[in-house]
Amino acid sequence: MNIFDAHCDVLLKMWLNPSISFKNDKSLHITYEQMIATKSKIQCFAIYIPESVSNIDKFDVALEMIDIFYNQIIAKYDHIKLVKTKKDINTLNRNEIGAMLTLEGCDCIGWSITRLKTLLQLGVSSVGLTWNYGNTVADGILEERGAGLSSFGKEVVRTLNDQKVWTDVSHLSEHGFWDVMALADYPIASHSNCYKLCDHPRNLHNNQIKAMIEKDGMIGVTFVPQFLSVHGHAGIADILLHIEHLCSLGGAKNIGFGSDFDGISTTVRGMGSFKCYMHLIEELHKYYSDELVRSFLYQNFVEHLPE
Repeated sequence: MNIFDAHCDVLLKMWLNPSISFKNDKSLHITYEQMIATKSKIQCFAIYIPESVSNIDKFDVALEMIDIFYNQIIAKYDHIKLVKTKKDINTLNRNEIGAMLTLEGCDCIGWSITRLKTLLQLGVSSVGLTWNYGNTVADGILEERGAGLSSFGKEVVRTLNDQKVWTDVSHLSEHGFWDVMALADYPIASHSNCYKLCDHPRNLHNNQIKAMIEKDGMIGVTFVPQFLSVHGHAGIADILLHIEHLCSLGGAKNIGFGSDFDGISTTVRGMGSFKCYMHLIEELHKYYSDELVRSFLYQNFVEHLPE
């Protein structure tokens, strides 16, 4: 059964430690060998620049991560192909895996639309506007000010609309979220869960979820234990609870997964690495039809890619 995973931080780990091999390094939650064994079909690789990197260096670091993506992942493995659009995905051969490049936070572009367009030309297909804190585009969810999109941020979203690129609201302030809902043509939340079930600030409130559904956006249920359960630890049953809550709000066709593998230090019980998707699939089949399971795992995200 094909898997579309909307968020991982493999590039960050490989940038931090150049000795890591994507093939089978035990320090990675996601590896090439696991993707082949587990029938991964589409994996999104995020460019996330750590807060410790100075502003002047962030764009260079983004380019370094893009270089890792192309030279250490795409070029090294014949079965992995760059994909940016639904058409690209539909032309993959049966045994090929699509790799999408995404941006987690616009800190690296500063005030430059040219830098944003450069990243899009280099293959970025989804843009998260912030990480947890503020930048020139908007405030993140942990920024106390809680501001929405700046004038520049609105220009960024309009550019993403023009380029038919996803605008990712995960990590964005609530004010920023509503600004995006008013402006974006292709909104997603690549890795966010339900605030009603777990009151972590990174999760989406019911009214936000309903707004995403009304805009026909996607929500990637994430495997971050702290976003799944108020106890700070979680099992696969907690993932299912968030899926069921989204379904109860009418979002069955708007649900996907954004694991956040390699961006988390603790994992869900039974979901310690990418190969454990098989455990999740087994549990999903106990409660949902084969058609719905396929939709959650793969088809919903594919159908929501811009043409």
